Amino acid sequence: MFDINTILRENIKNLKPYSSARDEFQGEASVYLDANENAFGSPLEQNYNRYPDPLQYSVKKRLSEIKGVPPRNIFLGNGSDEAIDILFRSFCNPGADNVILVPPTYGMYEVSANINDVETRKVNLTDEYQLNLDGIAEAIDKNTKLIFICSPNNPTGNSINREDIETLLTNFKGLVVVDEAYINFSRQKTFIQELTEYANLVVLQTLSKAWGLAALRVGMAFASEEIIEVMNKVKPPYNINEASQQLALQALQNVEQVNQWIKDTLTERDQLVLNLKAFDFVLDIYPSDANFILVKTTDAKGIYNYLVSHGIIVRDRSKVELCEGALRFTIGTPEENKTLLNTLKEYKA
Repeated sequence: MFDINTILRENIKNLKPYSSARDEFQGEASVYLDANENAFGSPLEQNYNRYPDPLQYSVKKRLSEIKGVPPRNIFLGNGSDEAIDILFRSFCNPGADNVILVPPTYGMYEVSANINDVETRKVNLTDEYQLNLDGIAEAIDKNTKLIFICSPNNPTGNSINREDIETLLTNFKGLVVVDEAYINFSRQKTFIQELTEYANLVVLQTLSKAWGLAALRVGMAFASEEIIEVMNKVKPPYNINEASQQLALQALQNVEQVNQWIKDTLTERDQLVLNLKAFDFVLDIYPSDANFILVKTTDAKGIYNYLVSHGIIVRDRSKVELCEGALRFTIGTPEENKTLLNTLKEYKA
């Protein structure tokens, strides 16, 4: 049975969070003289002189309608990176605890661990880019607090076997963090539906990918109410600015538009894969459940530099574990993908 108190840092248990001016009253008001704001407004067409809702209730309410999760089970962060960092700061004692990563995977898990002075134990994915459950079991000890799993995985693009993740959730006494940044493009269903079954589950999602709001920096974490309460206690009081909240709320009214973009992206992805297979320098294209593909080539560095010289930027992943010789291509618009292919036709090794 999972018990959050067995993994929560003692200083976080005893932490008295900052109480903002907007936290200290309930209901509506017409005169705000509590937060030392500029009462005359701001030098912008839209007034931003008032502090934003510290718990972003309007955005969470709309997300609740879309995701089928109560607002109390939703945390909003300044990108998913803030949620990742808060998990480290809440549950991992610096210099003592450890987390498990499964490379190749999203790089910010390790960066955040290093910032927080938390040991990372790496258990590489298998050659099929799936979890090595035996290796993970061997790496776990009494100080292992978090396991990070990116699914669909970045940079490989594939989804992780659901049964393997459920095995970890059932047997691991710490938190299993499933990063679903690319879930909108996947055939696999979200783990959000399993929150009531697994008390140690944290699901990360974002508005940066399918929703097209990368510049706004709005990430989401879904978890039990007690985990969300901890994250809200640790976060800065106004971590999501008012402009991002309002623009996110507007975007969340356009589900049909986003769904159409997802369909278009998947169509373009399939077409790009077919066209890339015709090139002699392409050795393999790995199955993808994301809005990108990982392409194994004969000369990743040469192709990358050639594309850069023509104003096309892709990601060289050839130095990443299990991605030797590979480039990562984000799926662009039909025009962008056509430009990429036409440029590659002129490439000479």
